[in-house]
Amino acid sequence: MIEKREAQRFKVLKGGIVTVEGGNIPCTVRNMSSTGAAVDFAQRVDLPATFTLLIERDGFTRRCRPVWRNERRVGMAFC
Repeated sequence: MIEKREAQRFKVLKGGIVTVEGGNIPCTVRNMSSTGAAVDFAQRVDLPATFTLLIERDGFTRRCRPVWRNERRVGMAFC
């Protein structure tokens, strides 16, 4: 398999919040790199073209865009 990511991702298990117009969606951050992350949701969600990922315990906030998705996991790139 050819790795297409710009930066190496590291496994994590952190609670996060995706902020979209109209509300917040809790998520679990499963892996991260300097350029993006993959997060799990409790159910399938439809995300807009851009949104904010917040990890409160780390003081981490990034504007993101979805890059890929499967059932409940979304891969996102930081804008």
